[in-house]
Amino acid sequence: MPLQHSSARTWLRIVLLAGIVVLLVSLVVAVVLASVLTLGKQEISPKMLKWEDIGTTRNLQEVILGRCYSYVSARHPELGDKDCLKIWESLKHAFIYKNPCNITTEDYQPLMELASHPIPCNKSLFWSKTNDLVHRYTKSNHNFLTLEDTLLGYMTDRVSWCGDPSAPGINYESCPKRSECESNPSSVFWKMASKMFAEAACGVVQVMLNGSIEAGAFRSSSIFGSIEISNLNPDKVSAVQIWLMHDIGGPQSESCSGHSIKRLKGILEERNFKITCEENYRSVQLLQCVNNPDHADCRLCSSNMETP
Repeated sequence: MPLQHSSARTWLRIVLLAGIVVLLVSLVVAVVLASVLTLGKQEISPKMLKWEDIGTTRNLQEVILGRCYSYVSARHPELGDKDCLKIWESLKHAFIYKNPCNITTEDYQPLMELASHPIPCNKSLFWSKTNDLVHRYTKSNHNFLTLEDTLLGYMTDRVSWCGDPSAPGINYESCPKRSECESNPSSVFWKMASKMFAEAACGVVQVMLNGSIEAGAFRSSSIFGSIEISNLNPDKVSAVQIWLMHDIGGPQSESCSGHSIKRLKGILEERNFKITCEENYRSVQLLQCVNNPDHADCRLCSSNMETP
C-alpha cells in the first residue's frame, strides 16, 4: 500500500508539473502574439502616418451644428423638421475611430438620408473650376442652387474631417488626400453627395465651366465629368445649358466649339439630352465686372446706353 501511495503522489506531481509547463508555455505564446499584433498595428496604424492634407477642422461639431441650424431655421424654414443633432451624429459615426483609407458608402448612407431634401426643377446648377464665381452668383441670384447651396453641401463646404482607430478617434493633425488613398472620408462623401444632387435634378439644368483653362473647360476626371453627368436622369432633365465663362482680361482658351466642349456635347447627346452653350453668360459676366468695371470686357452695357 505505501508503494501505491508513493506512485500516486509521483504521478500527481508529474501531472501538476506538466500543467504548469503548459500554462507557462501558453502565457509565453500569448505574450509573443500580443507583441506581434501590437507591432503590426503600430506599423499600419494611420496615426503613425503624416497625411498630406489638412486635419479635421477644429470645433467641427459646433461648425456643423451651427450651419445646420442656420440653414433650416433662417435660410430654409420649410426644412425645419430636420434634426440637426441626428445629422451631426450620423456624420460623426461615419468616420470616427475608423481608418481614413477604408471609408465606404455605407458609412455615409444614414447621413445622406437624414440631410436630403427636394431640389426644385430648373434650379440645379453644376460647375467645374468655377468655384468662387458660381457661388458668388448663387448668393446674388437665388433662382439657382449648387450642391454647396443644399443643406448637405452648406454644412460641409470648406471643412475637413477624418478619423483614426486610436483615441480620441479623430485626427486633427492631417487627413489623406485622394492621391494617397481613394476611399478617404472627403472623397467618398463628395462623390455620394454629388451623385445624389445629380439624381435629384429635373427640368432645365445649367453647368458653369471655365473657358480660360488651357487644358480645357471640361474634364472627364472632374466630379461633374465622372459622377454628375452619368447620374442625370434623361427622363427628368429636359435640357442642359452650358455657361462657358472666361476670366475678365484672362485668356479665352476655349469656345463653345472647342475640343473639350465638343466632347461634353457628345456625351450628353449620347444620353439624349438637349444642349445649348453660351459664352460669357451675361448675368454672370456682370457679376465678374463688379470687380473690374473699367475693363474693356465690361464696357458693353455702358456703350449700349450711349446716345448715338
